[in-house]
Amino acid sequence: MDRPVESADDRGTVLTGTSVEGPTRVMVTGAAGFIGSHLVDALLERGAHVLAVDRRPPGDVTAAVNLAQSIDHPCLRVVTADLLTADLDELVSGVDTVFHLAAVPGVRTSWGPQFTDYINSNIVATQRLLAASGTAGIRRIVMASSSSVYGETPGPSREHDPTGPISPYGVTKLAAEQLCLAYAARPDVPFSVVALRYFTVYGPRQRPGMAISQVLLSALNESPVPLYGDGHQRREFTYVSDIVAATLAAATADVRAAVINVGGGASVTMLEILGLARDVTGNPVPIIHCAEQAGDIPATEADLTLARRILGYHPSVDLRDGMALHAAWLASLPDEQRRSRLLGPLEATR
Repeated sequence: MDRPVESADDRGTVLTGTSVEGPTRVMVTGAAGFIGSHLVDALLERGAHVLAVDRRPPGDVTAAVNLAQSIDHPCLRVVTADLLTADLDELVSGVDTVFHLAAVPGVRTSWGPQFTDYINSNIVATQRLLAASGTAGIRRIVMASSSSVYGETPGPSREHDPTGPISPYGVTKLAAEQLCLAYAARPDVPFSVVALRYFTVYGPRQRPGMAISQVLLSALNESPVPLYGDGHQRREFTYVSDIVAATLAAATADVRAAVINVGGGASVTMLEILGLARDVTGNPVPIIHCAEQAGDIPATEADLTLARRILGYHPSVDLRDGMALHAAWLASLPDEQRRSRLLGPLEATR
C-alpha cells in the first residue's frame, strides 16, 4: 500500500509524496516506439500485465520489428489508438501505473508546419491522459521528458536549474512536464508523478535519423553522413537499457512529484562519436559537412545526483560497449531494412 515519505530533495525538485508498490497492470503509451518497446519487454519479463498503446496502424513495419520479441506474450494486449481522440477513460480502466512515452520527437522538424502535431501529441494528448488517469484512480504516472527542456547551459544540468528550451520540441516537452506536476499537486488527484529527462538515448531499434544510428549505418554501408557544425558539439548519450532501468525504478520511487535527469554518465563530442563508430565497425565514416541547425544545443550533460538518490540509478553501459551492441544489431538487419534506416536528416538531440 502507499505510505507517506519525506521530501527527497531540499531544493524543491521533489515534493513529499508516496511510495508505490511494484506495478502489476500497466499501460505504456508509445509502446511500439524505440524506448517504449524495450520497456514493454522489460515489464513483461517482470511479470506485469501490459496494455501497449500506440497510434501506429496494424502492420506498421516499425511496430512489427520493435514488438516482435513480445507480441505473442500472453500478458500483452496491443491497442492501436491515438491519445488525442481515443476514449481514454476506457483505456486506463483497471491500470495501476501509466508509462507515458508517446510523443512526436525531433528538434529540427519541430520548426516547420508539423508543429501542430507536436502541440496535439505532446501537450493536448498528455492533458487528456492526465485527466482520465485522475478519474480512473491511477497510482503513478511516469512521463518521458527530454534534456531539450534545458536549452543552453554552462555546465551539467541540474533539475532545479532554470529551463530555457531553444526549440519548439523542447517547449512542448517542458509544457507536458508542467502539466504532469500541476495535476499531481491537485488534492483530488490520486496519482503521483515522475518526469524523467532523458539525455539522448541510443541502442537497438533507435528511430531512423538519430545521430549514433546514422553514424553507424554510414560506417556499415560506406555512405556519407551529415555532420552539422564543426563536430565539437557535445551530447550525453544514454544506452536504452539504462533508460529502461531508470524508468522502471521511477514507477516505485518514494516521491509525490519529481523531475529527474537520466543520462549515460559522460558527455562526448560528435567527432568522438565518429571515432568510436570507426573503432567498433572497423570501417571509416564518410561525412558531409553541413551548417549548424536551428535548435541544436551546443552541449548536453546531466547531473545525476538526484537519479542516484531517488532511483538508485547508475548507468551500466559505457558508450563504446553500447555502440558496439547497437552496431551489431544494425548489422543483423536484412539489407533492405538497414539501408532504409539511412533515410532522413541526422537528428543529434532528443
